[in-house]
Amino acid sequence: MSGSSTAFRQLCEALLALGNMRTAERFLEDLCTPAELAALAERWRVCRLLWSEKYSYREIYTLTGVSTATVTRVARCLWDPSGGGYRTILEKMKKKEKQ
Repeated sequence: MSGSSTAFRQLCEALLALGNMRTAERFLEDLCTPAELAALAERWRVCRLLWSEKYSYREIYTLTGVSTATVTRVARCLWDPSGGGYRTILEKMKKKEKQ
């Protein structure tokens, strides 16, 4: 999704307004089904494992149980030279941890 639709942009604005962990949890629980939340959380877990560069795709598959296609898709987004969202957020989180 390119982010050009009004509904998508409004969702992004809502995410920007979350402000704290409890509000984020409540919003996501209202917005997503339990299966959708599990899928999102697993993709994020895969992303963090790939970012650590300690695990092969096969090891991540074994650790998480997600399909190798999902691992590959997350990796493609993470390592996209144009600097996709995963890497941007991970870099911000790393910077915040150092402070």
